[in-house]
Amino acid sequence: MTNSGFTFTLSSLSFDEEYRPADNTRITTNFANLARGTSRQENLRNTLAMIDHRFNALMHWDNPTGDRYALELTIVSAALRTGKDAEPFPLIEILHTVVIDRTRGERTDGMVGNNFSSYVRDYDFSVVLPDHFKAGGSGAPEGFGDLHGNLFKQFLGSGAYRDRFRKAPVICLSVSSKEVYHRTANTHPILGVEYRTGRSSATDAYFAKMGMTVRYFMPPHGVAPLAFYHIGDLVSEYTNLELASTIATMETFQKIYRPEIYNANSVAAEQYRPSLTYQDYSLTRIVYDREERSRLAARQGKFAEEHVIKPHGAALRRWSATCGL
Repeated sequence: MTNSGFTFTLSSLSFDEEYRPADNTRITTNFANLARGTSRQENLRNTLAMIDHRFNALMHWDNPTGDRYALELTIVSAALRTGKDAEPFPLIEILHTVVIDRTRGERTDGMVGNNFSSYVRDYDFSVVLPDHFKAGGSGAPEGFGDLHGNLFKQFLGSGAYRDRFRKAPVICLSVSSKEVYHRTANTHPILGVEYRTGRSSATDAYFAKMGMTVRYFMPPHGVAPLAFYHIGDLVSEYTNLELASTIATMETFQKIYRPEIYNANSVAAEQYRPSLTYQDYSLTRIVYDREERSRLAARQGKFAEEHVIKPHGAALRRWSATCGL
């Protein structure tokens, strides 16, 4: 129970070769999108193999054959109930990794977060923002992201989250094609070379309302920086195993979904601007229809409007308006 009277419940589903999306899973989610069509099982098998290979490459010491470790992935779905008698509705999906050490016979928690899927965020970016622009607005409308940010912070403070996870989540996303990133001299053994950009993006502002800040790193043997949204100190509060697990998982997804950036045949320059029109890249063996995913994103926003915002939005906004008072 949270101090608002809201309750969160968590459910889990293994992401493995047998994975089939649950009925209420967001259809645009990275893992759900891979598990569709005639290539479903081959897609999943190849994706999981890519993740394990990347993790072993990052955790290479005392690992002479490059197969000491495997990652186990679990999709964690959070549902929200606004009152004792109210029906729960889906709110957030994140990904939890567990590191399997074959040499020591141990299982260790990896990162929680990684991928981030949110029905309210879908609504904000696929319904609220386009409607605002159509009405002649510029930038983000007043209060944009407030409700989503308050719900996310409420979730992290809930017993459902704290009873299961020891640390705050880290969300790992692609860098923006609208920004220029500048390489620094700072280097971390797992995260790699740090990049910085001179201004905050719309995504940065949205995640700031969730209590998260961002740093950009290009991991060893990577070709482009990744955006790591985090709470607290990214470098000192997470172990090498945790950091490697999120890189291996999310860089693999980005190689599939944005090969122009993350599977490019050249490494990001000192001053780097990502481009989805870049032609010098390699494709993975994983079947994926990016145009279909773009169409589904708009449908998902409408789904969120119909099933979350219309029936629950008024109560949620009233609660959100009292946060911080």
